[in-house]
Amino acid sequence: MRLFLLPISTRRTLIYCQKLNQQLSNEQSYVDKVTNKASATWVKWEKFESGWQKKVTQYGNKLFQRIPYEEWGLKSIPPLSAQRKSSELEGKKNVDVAFPSSIIKGESIFDTVTKLGTERQAFHRKWMIWSIVGMPISAPVALIPVIPNIPFFYLCFRAWSHWRALSGSKHLQFLLDHNLIQLSPSSTLDQVYQLGKTDASLRAMEADLKELKMGSGDIQSTKASELETNEEMLLSQATGAILAETLEMPELKMEVDRAVLQVESSLKAKREHQDEKKHETDSTSTNDSPKQ
Repeated sequence: MRLFLLPISTRRTLIYCQKLNQQLSNEQSYVDKVTNKASATWVKWEKFESGWQKKVTQYGNKLFQRIPYEEWGLKSIPPLSAQRKSSELEGKKNVDVAFPSSIIKGESIFDTVTKLGTERQAFHRKWMIWSIVGMPISAPVALIPVIPNIPFFYLCFRAWSHWRALSGSKHLQFLLDHNLIQLSPSSTLDQVYQLGKTDASLRAMEADLKELKMGSGDIQSTKASELETNEEMLLSQATGAILAETLEMPELKMEVDRAVLQVESSLKAKREHQDEKKHETDSTSTNDSPKQ
């Protein structure tokens, strides 16, 4: 397998695992077989033009978009089976970590990977347990005729999702603990991120022109609030598509799109909160100022 560190913004990074050698069907674990079967069924349901299957996939896909991109990234890392553990310790598999050296400095890679591998373990463990606890509580819904027990299946999915993310983070921690990480600066990623900077500059100019046409005087305040957040976007959905095509990993586009949307939404919420606080402060200052 190969790991990719993909900075979404100047403060947030997506980790993604590319599986170089897919397991043969007879070598796959029971969990992998069930997962593949569920994925195939989901894709089949998405093709329905109507019916409850179509509605389930529509609502389900909206829920999937709300699952943190960090969780999806950790889920891409395979669980550490006994066979894989033995193989990695014996040095039969090299685990490269590809990253854009123009964005992430080599000396900070291990700190970044350690943070990604450890900071969410307690979270996933907690919610995996709560999802399992909720499964028997939702089971009686199955007694209702015709309607599928959606709450039960959703909790099953969330329990599995948290377990898979927790397993991925433990695998990452194992690689770090045994010094099995090999740094691999990527000139290809550097080129894509350079395109991303150009794209970001063009989008910023378009936004400024739009503000000017609307007669708004908030351009400077918007830029000031961006500086206060101390965070800027490094990838967009457009550059995410280029990244997936360049690396010949079509599945990566969805992961980058999800991460970009979530980070942009988070930054927008922060800016709006800061603007509200600023307006409240300005209003208070105006009210407190002595009248002539």
